[in-house]
Amino acid sequence: MKSNLHVSTAAEAISAGQFARLGFDVSVQYGANQPEYDLMIAEGGRALKISVKGSNDGAWGLTQTQLARLKGANYQGAVDVWLTRHKPGTAFCLVQFKDVPVDAIPRMYLAWPHEIALRLKAAAGGRGDTTLFESRVRGPKASGAGTLERIPEDWRFSLSRIEALFQSAAASVIRTPE
Repeated sequence: MKSNLHVSTAAEAISAGQFARLGFDVSVQYGANQPEYDLMIAEGGRALKISVKGSNDGAWGLTQTQLARLKGANYQGAVDVWLTRHKPGTAFCLVQFKDVPVDAIPRMYLAWPHEIALRLKAAAGGRGDTTLFESRVRGPKASGAGTLERIPEDWRFSLSRIEALFQSAAASVIRTPE
């Protein structure tokens, strides 16, 4: 793809298509770079907001902006700031185009912001990182040299993962007394 705009547009369109393919109603938020979420999926009175992140290089840069604003290389702090900017009821759909033929569906993953934050904080041998890698072995001179960082299998886009997200969202709803 020629630009980040193409990657983002393709990721959102493919995500919407895959959710619809599984029978979910899909609403797309109008306009580029809208806050919090890109899609909303619904089924039987349940709804989830989805923030879509596309990549064509095997990784998703997520917290670089926050790291640049903090003094020193405070990767853990950058993740904390990133996490506060994302509402707990919005799930992420990570779409990976790297090495995917044009006639194939890209690899897709679903995760809550707090799940992503835990992975980012554990990266680089616990130093933390600004980038979530699909699968990467840290080089010999890197922090956490030799460690494998990989997105968990249970994050793979599937009907069972979507159902798990709906269930955990329902469980986290705080009911106020009437």
